[in-house]
Amino acid sequence: MDLEFSGEIWFWRGPAPWHFVTVPEDRCHEIEAASSLVSYGWGMIPVTARIGSTTWTTSLWPKDGRYIVPIRTNVRKAEQLDVGDIATVSLTVGG
Repeated sequence: MDLEFSGEIWFWRGPAPWHFVTVPEDRCHEIEAASSLVSYGWGMIPVTARIGSTTWTTSLWPKDGRYIVPIRTNVRKAEQLDVGDIATVSLTVGG
């Protein structure tokens, strides 16, 4: 399954700080439908993600009934993105 959406980059200051983009609710329903085929535990879903010309493998994290995409530091630097910027994210679910 391939999908694309845009969302704001936000920062979580937890014990392991990280940057994320939240998947829009309507796209989360599509992902949820496929999750039983690809999830490997704790609701994590493996994906290949792309922002701009930068591609990486990661997993969607479940949060508050939706999914969030972790955005690595090297991706943000390569694409010149920071907190509050809108990023267009392309995902291939299942890696």
